[in-house]
Amino acid sequence: MAKTESFDSDPTVIAKAKELKREMKKLLRTIEEEDGFSVQTIDQLQEALSSLKQGMMEKTAKSSSLEMLETVSCPDEFRCPLSNELMRDPVVLASGQTYDKLFIQKWLSSGNRTCPKTQQVLSHTALTPNLLISDMISKWCKTIGVEKKLNHCESNHVTQEKPVSRSDREILNSLLCKVTSSSNLQDQKSAAKELRRLTRKGTEFRALLGESSNQITSLVNPLLHKCQDEDLQEDVITTLLNISIHDDNNKKLVCENPNVIPLLIDALKRGTVATRSNAAAAIFTLSALDSNKVLIGKSGVLKPLIDLLEEGNPLAIKDVAAAIFTLCIAHENRGRAVKDGAVRVLGKKISDGLYVDELLAILAMLVTHWKAVEELGELGGVSWLLKITRESECKRNKENAIVILHTICFSDRTKWKEIKEEESCHGTITRLAREGTSRAQRKANGILDRLRKAMNLTHTA
Repeated sequence: MAKTESFDSDPTVIAKAKELKREMKKLLRTIEEEDGFSVQTIDQLQEALSSLKQGMMEKTAKSSSLEMLETVSCPDEFRCPLSNELMRDPVVLASGQTYDKLFIQKWLSSGNRTCPKTQQVLSHTALTPNLLISDMISKWCKTIGVEKKLNHCESNHVTQEKPVSRSDREILNSLLCKVTSSSNLQDQKSAAKELRRLTRKGTEFRALLGESSNQITSLVNPLLHKCQDEDLQEDVITTLLNISIHDDNNKKLVCENPNVIPLLIDALKRGTVATRSNAAAAIFTLSALDSNKVLIGKSGVLKPLIDLLEEGNPLAIKDVAAAIFTLCIAHENRGRAVKDGAVRVLGKKISDGLYVDELLAILAMLVTHWKAVEELGELGGVSWLLKITRESECKRNKENAIVILHTICFSDRTKWKEIKEEESCHGTITRLAREGTSRAQRKANGILDRLRKAMNLTHTA
């Protein structure tokens, strides 16, 4: 009985079993109601029973393999940091950390845009197979005698996407029809909530919604008519996020739909905290494509993102920071961000010690724009940048701070005195030139060279 329950708990198997049961009921009715049923009908019934039996046997085999693995203590480097279980499909995140694909995809699909282990904001969400770890795990499994079972579990558990069925299409069309055409708000809300659930749960519905721009338009249709219901807005915006996560084709289709970006901007301005956070996450996800970065940047989205960053709600700020960072990878968006007040907001947060890791990385990109350097000088940025360089325990923060200081030093002579006094009192830049990352060392040495030249010119004069 326990095995039957285990079998019934797998969503993929449940769907297949229900389909087979419906088919068998239809065949049995044919046999019962028609005296002249064919031998082919019996063959079809036997085939359906055989398929159902095979599915149960495969599920039992997978369960046995997993039970065997649970009794063996595997090396720590083979365990996923999220699940603490043996990785079946190890992939590398942008932060360089390795996770089991299933669990890191769930993490990202939930709207997270940081590395779970390092808390680093991700520059992109692409997952790269870790072939070395995968090969090492396979060899280890072979050693303990579970290689074939593990591989069987992998092919069913992680790497295969559920195919799109006719019933999936019918469900999707019915829900979109309710969202678009129903005059009853509760029906619209119920359909939108179900679309959100389905696109979070299964790739097949994300793929289906990515087949046509018309379907995206149908999804967002209630918001085009200025519907003020907060729950409906949240469900539609979150569904857009779920669709965008699927693949690059979906990202392109969603972003190029003329309705989507204006609706995301509206959500950033007037949505609930959850809606605004998910809108920012959707912009971050869509911006993974270089062509989308430019398109989104031209839309005016940076201003509401910066306003939301200034507001500082802890539930939204990391998604917002990730969206701004990714957009500003495109050089033309940096000028837009500076014009929309990013430097002032970033400077205030960083000087207050808030979200320094994420925001310094953004500021290090924006400082390539001359206006950003000018604003940092007016904001007293040199002072708190030197403090970070001197006191921070994080090498990446020290690196970003010295990168910004290097640009200031070479652009604004009025700041040399403050930098020179810091060096005289604390030797901060000399220490970083010895102990920092390779990039930090280069920038620190560049500042020291400039200071030495300035001193020589002074003595000569």
